[in-house]
Amino acid sequence: MEIDLTDPGLWARNEFGEVLAWLRHNEPVYRHQEKGGPGFWVLTRYADVVHVYGDDELFSSRYGMRLDSNPEAVAAVEGRMLIVTDPPEHTRIRQLVGTGLGRAAMPRIEESVRRVVSEVVSGAVAAGELDFLDAAKKIPNYVVCDLMGLPREHWEWVGDTMTESFDATDEDKLAADGELFLLFTELLMERRDNPGDDFISIVAQARRRDRTGEERQLTDEEIIVNCHGVLAGANETTRYVMSAGLLELAKAPEHVDWLRAAGPAGIATAVEEMLRWATPAVHVLRTVTRDTEIGGVPIAAGDRVTAWNPSANHDESVFAAPDRFVPDRTPNKHLAFGIGQHFCVGARLGRLELAAFLRELLARVTRIELTGEPRYNSSNFTWGLVSLPVRLR
Repeated sequence: MEIDLTDPGLWARNEFGEVLAWLRHNEPVYRHQEKGGPGFWVLTRYADVVHVYGDDELFSSRYGMRLDSNPEAVAAVEGRMLIVTDPPEHTRIRQLVGTGLGRAAMPRIEESVRRVVSEVVSGAVAAGELDFLDAAKKIPNYVVCDLMGLPREHWEWVGDTMTESFDATDEDKLAADGELFLLFTELLMERRDNPGDDFISIVAQARRRDRTGEERQLTDEEIIVNCHGVLAGANETTRYVMSAGLLELAKAPEHVDWLRAAGPAGIATAVEEMLRWATPAVHVLRTVTRDTEIGGVPIAAGDRVTAWNPSANHDESVFAAPDRFVPDRTPNKHLAFGIGQHFCVGARLGRLELAAFLRELLARVTRIELTGEPRYNSSNFTWGLVSLPVRLR
């Protein structure tokens, strides 16, 4: 089989599953060639992916966490931005960033999620026929913008600009990121002087111990790059899970009937299956810090290792009938949010949004009909539907 996980067409055509399955069964530790680069290792088994997530000392994030990382950009934020920082510094930053999404913030978060999901789903049902991605992208964007206290008139622009920073060419991506950094800089200056109960204010007021043991607040740069990270994580993943779940409900109406009968417990298991099924965070990259081996294959210090979450979440040794969408699947120890120190800081928020979406959908919709062909993006980093024409009755 021809193996090229960097081929955009493989992802746009939704054909990567068979490639990952072949690797999982035949070469679970695979040396992937790379045009103009040194190549990288591909890990496709659940156990190997968990192994990489679980050893931050051996598999480092500080040199980049995706295949197309810009080394200079990574070096500029290493030690300051969660996703490219190793423990113990990662742990210190995570604790402070997490305060804005933690237990104390839950009442505000839950109210925001309820309000936004109700508004968006009711609008989608009123429209009747629509591209569901137009609605799905609003929910996580509106919620995170609300939690950060961004002015309402900026919400649409923020969502569009964040999507551009993921999907555009390098030059346009840089420009989009620059605009978002400027917005967060202005907001942070305002919240330092006039703090509220929003995410930016909470993180700006929190204090941490740095490497010397001295207690201090996060710097402006640390707050800005991590606000960008939280915004990116919220916008680019939850929409893909929602739309993938809706597609399965449209294809199999019996799942909707089951959800109506199962009640809250059914929604909880369906959310986890939607996460496993969609797995929008496709690969994570780590750099090996010393010679080791994985599955009996020698891996040299300095090599880049990639762990492929969709393959792990379809590993037959862990999940029965992994190629079926099973809304009552249990147990369901998927890796859609990762595992270990880099477990997604927004996982609780994502689950709240997905559960609220299913509740509103079941309350307002009796039938979901596909009116066109689903289309997917071409990314091997964050992947999912970009178009899902439907009629909601």
